[in-house]
Amino acid sequence: MALFTRTPGSAPDKRGSRLDPRLRDRADRLADAMPPLLVESERVAQTISQGVHGRRRVGVGESFWQFRRYQQGDPATAIDWRQSAKRVPTYVRQNEWEAAQAVWLWRDGSASMDFQSHLGQTSKLRRATLLLMALASLLLRGGERIAFLGLDNPPGSSRALLEDYALAISRGLVEDHHSLPPPAHLPRFAQVVLIGDFLTPLDDVRDFLRRFAAAGVDGHLLQVLDPAEHRLPYKGRVRFEGPEGEGGVLVGRAEDLRETFARRVDEREIALRQIARSAGWTHGVHRTDQPPQTALLALYQAISGNARG
Repeated sequence: MALFTRTPGSAPDKRGSRLDPRLRDRADRLADAMPPLLVESERVAQTISQGVHGRRRVGVGESFWQFRRYQQGDPATAIDWRQSAKRVPTYVRQNEWEAAQAVWLWRDGSASMDFQSHLGQTSKLRRATLLLMALASLLLRGGERIAFLGLDNPPGSSRALLEDYALAISRGLVEDHHSLPPPAHLPRFAQVVLIGDFLTPLDDVRDFLRRFAAAGVDGHLLQVLDPAEHRLPYKGRVRFEGPEGEGGVLVGRAEDLRETFARRVDEREIALRQIARSAGWTHGVHRTDQPPQTALLALYQAISGNARG
C-alpha cells in the first residue's frame, strides 16, 4: 500500500475499445456496489439536510430575500418606499444572490484507493464515492448546479445527473483512475471539490492547484485515509506492497517504524494544508473509521463560505 507517495505512471486509456482487466475488475465491483451506494448517499445527505441551508447570499438576482435597515452608502434605488412608509426606520430590499457557476465534483479512483485495513469501516474508494454522491445530492437539494470532472456532461440541477454519474462509474467511463483529475478549463469563480488520498507527489498537487487558482477557480480538498495510513497499527514482521507498481518492502519489526511514520504523516498533512491555503482552497482530512456525515457537513459549509480550512 502506498502510505506516503505514489510513483507517477501512465494508466490505461478507458476511452479505447478495450479496458485493462484490472480496471474492468474494479469497475465491476463498483457496479455491484452502485445501488447500495446510491441509497446510502441519499440517507447520509438526508441526515444533515435538515440542519443546513442553501447558499443564499445578498446580490444581483430576482428572488426577494429580506428587508434590512437603510445604512449610509446604500443607493437610493435600493430603498423599499412602501415598506419604509409602514415603519419609522427606512428599509432597503435585498434580493438573493444567484450563483452563476456550478460546483464541479471529482473523486480519486486510482488503485491505492482500494486499500482497507482491519481498522477501516470500508475502503477509501467506497467512502470517497459515497461522500461525492451524498454531497451531490445535498447540493441538488439546495438548488445548486453540479458537474463531474471526468465526464462530458454539462452542469445542471437535475437529479438525473447523479444517476448518470453512477451509471458511468459502473461502466468504467469516468476518467478517475489517475491521482489527480484530468485537465479541465472551468469558468472563473467556479468551485471544485476533490476527494482522494492525495498520496501523489506534493509538487504535482501544488502545480495542479496553482493552475486552477490562476484561472480564478476556488476549491476544496478532502483527504480520505484509512486509519492504518494515519497511525501504523502493525507489529512484527510485515511486508508492505505498493498497489500501483511501487514494489514491496519487508520490515522485521513494524512497530519500530511507528513514531517515524506518524511524524511523516503529520508533516504531509501540514504540507497539503499549506498548499491548499496558498491557492485559496480549503483542506480537510477524513478517516474511514469516522462517520461520513461529519466530513459531508464540513464540505458543504466550506462550499457555502461558512468555513475556511
